[in-house]
Amino acid sequence: MSACVVGSGPAGFYTAEKMLKGHEAAKIDIIDRLPTPFGLVRSGVAPDHPETKIVVNQFSRVAGNEKCSFFGNVMLGSHGVSLLELRQLYDVVVLAYGAESDRSLGIPGEDLGGVYSAREFVWWYNGHPDCKAMPLDLKNTDTAVVLGQESTIRKVYLVGRRVQYRQLALQRNFVEILGIKGLHVHIQESDLVKSPTDEVELENSRIRKRVYELFNKAATSQQSNPIMGQRELHFIFFRRPDRFVPSESSLHISGVRLEKTSLEENGDSGRQVAVGTGQFDDLNCGMVLKSIGYKSVPVDGLPFNIHQGRECFGRCKERISSIWFTEARKTRPSPNTRK
Repeated sequence: MSACVVGSGPAGFYTAEKMLKGHEAAKIDIIDRLPTPFGLVRSGVAPDHPETKIVVNQFSRVAGNEKCSFFGNVMLGSHGVSLLELRQLYDVVVLAYGAESDRSLGIPGEDLGGVYSAREFVWWYNGHPDCKAMPLDLKNTDTAVVLGQESTIRKVYLVGRRVQYRQLALQRNFVEILGIKGLHVHIQESDLVKSPTDEVELENSRIRKRVYELFNKAATSQQSNPIMGQRELHFIFFRRPDRFVPSESSLHISGVRLEKTSLEENGDSGRQVAVGTGQFDDLNCGMVLKSIGYKSVPVDGLPFNIHQGRECFGRCKERISSIWFTEARKTRPSPNTRK
């Protein structure tokens, strides 16, 4: 059996590994538009997270298998090899190239200078070929929304429509944030008031309860005001962006107008959803990083849902993603073994 895996990120390598183990006669080619493999692990993980990047060792063993070959600088689509050609050359073609573009907020001012996606920012500091020359200005502002970097930026605002307790990754990242020396973390205690629905959700989930406890600890243990020169991280909950405010030149961002939100129960699902209240306030800043999710890039020969920003075989890609997350958990060192 001959197979081609399009995309050399975690999903691609985990797929290739499973196929090699499950089919003795399998011969697999992995292709990627970039000259180097490992995708998200190489360009989507911060350099100071070696415990996550260590999975590259496992992928290297797969690439070193005599029945597996990697070919870089190979484009899929009209500017390279077509999907039809791959189907003619191989018994099996697996598309594991991920989502390489960003969703849009669809609000005024989104095209102003100083507004970037979080994906672009992460690619920039990891030296990804698409973003290594991005004209990111980190010297002419001291305030950013969402994320900061070693620069003149001293104050960062992380904005969300509601308090997010659900993700395990949030727990790990927040523990790291609290460990940063000289960082003032600010959370409004009033934002952490729990509704009856919140109480039920927290009691039914150990992870959510732990994240809430971390937020509450940060809100009650920090001094009310930062020390002179101290870096600041402000969690701004129950807000959603309404528009980006331009500077006097109308070319660059000078702030974000935020609409206050409140939680209402959805009658059908019983879940709480954030809805706008019609009350607005402005947050001055010189940079915005949007972290609102990705969308796929259309490929000739595949049905594509423009509204959802993905191919119409979403369940297959979800399955591949689940393999990558499951295997990543297996290979990540336990806290007791980390140095």
